[in-house]
Amino acid sequence: MHLNDEEKAMLAGAMGEPVRWAVEQQITVGQFFDAEDFVGVSQVHLMADTESLGEAGVAFLERLSGVSETERRVRVPTVTDPRGIDFTAYKRLKQEDSWAALERRAIDAFTAMGILMTDTCINYQTILPPTFGEHVAFGDTGSTIYANSVCGARSNFEGGPAALAAALTGRVPRYGCHLDRGRRAGMRFTVSDRPRTLSDWGALGGVVGRHCGSYWTIPAIEGIEGAPTSDELKHFGAALASYGSVPLFHMTGVTPEAPDLPSVCDGTPPEPVVLDRGDVEAFYDSFASHDDKVDVVVFAAPQLSLIEMQTLAGLIEGRRVHAECALLVATSPEIKAACDRMGLTGTLEAAGAVVLEGVCFYQMYARETGIANGWTRLMSNSAKLVNIIAGYGYEPMLATMEQCVDAAVAGRAGS
Repeated sequence: MHLNDEEKAMLAGAMGEPVRWAVEQQITVGQFFDAEDFVGVSQVHLMADTESLGEAGVAFLERLSGVSETERRVRVPTVTDPRGIDFTAYKRLKQEDSWAALERRAIDAFTAMGILMTDTCINYQTILPPTFGEHVAFGDTGSTIYANSVCGARSNFEGGPAALAAALTGRVPRYGCHLDRGRRAGMRFTVSDRPRTLSDWGALGGVVGRHCGSYWTIPAIEGIEGAPTSDELKHFGAALASYGSVPLFHMTGVTPEAPDLPSVCDGTPPEPVVLDRGDVEAFYDSFASHDDKVDVVVFAAPQLSLIEMQTLAGLIEGRRVHAECALLVATSPEIKAACDRMGLTGTLEAAGAVVLEGVCFYQMYARETGIANGWTRLMSNSAKLVNIIAGYGYEPMLATMEQCVDAAVAGRAGS
């Protein structure tokens, strides 16, 4: 890789050990992906929940943050993905004090480095949406695909260490989605039936993702009439990234780089894969069908927007969650504060829901929490969540928001 004078100084340790570690790690990644040089980034979104970090990861952060303030501070604005613990609710969820203690240590280390504890996977809806052509370093798959596709910004999936390195150096290796050639569509999908609900949008994203199945296969989607909402594109992209490991999609007439198909394809566009309502229904059917008791209903992954929170509160107002079922709702701290002010939190809690802030279900010791509470059968309107959570010992079911609320109230599906 070509290094400029500043990057050579970083590698030589002139800016301290944390920066030297960071740029060395980035050079290794860049050489693996044949990056010619670095590109500067303007902001970083960092994934670092303590379930993933563990004791060793937190100790590593403490070592990095234990140097002088000038050496440990991040160089660009850096925000965080959801944590693993909601300190106001973890005891109610039968989570352990040791997990909370580890979380506090991680927070102390991040804060010492100048990292903003935003604790959200929907930073593009609540914090600082990136702009067209802006180079960023985003970690969460859902936030990365939204930034690339909907905003027209440029980021690869940057895992925890890679995003931390980007925060310390203010740059990333220039490969993949940072290059024009890395953003060209290699598959084409024609949608003949527009999704009707957020879970439908997630299901469609899952179908496309299963077809792609590769980080380097960028899909172009055509046939969507009229602009989808931010929440619809959020669920579509989060599921697409989850099922296909895809960091970018183009939607003709919708996303900024795709006014038409030729704009995102090289040469003759590929033959289309036609998707209809039957494909979406088959996707729903690929998950469990709980025709009796449901243990837990979860709204998370991605965290809910203010509009989703309002819709959910309207669906459950005046009703009551069944005594043998739990209803968990995860949102960002900023949106939680707005919900508190607007009375939405009160409506949800009056119905028996547990409103969580700054966490996401699959990142908060989901397996251990499920065992402690006796939860196995899970229902959600998030296609991303039901894809991930089976690996934690759950039997997941994908349903609409309305169906999820009905199941939480009845304590069973299909009522």
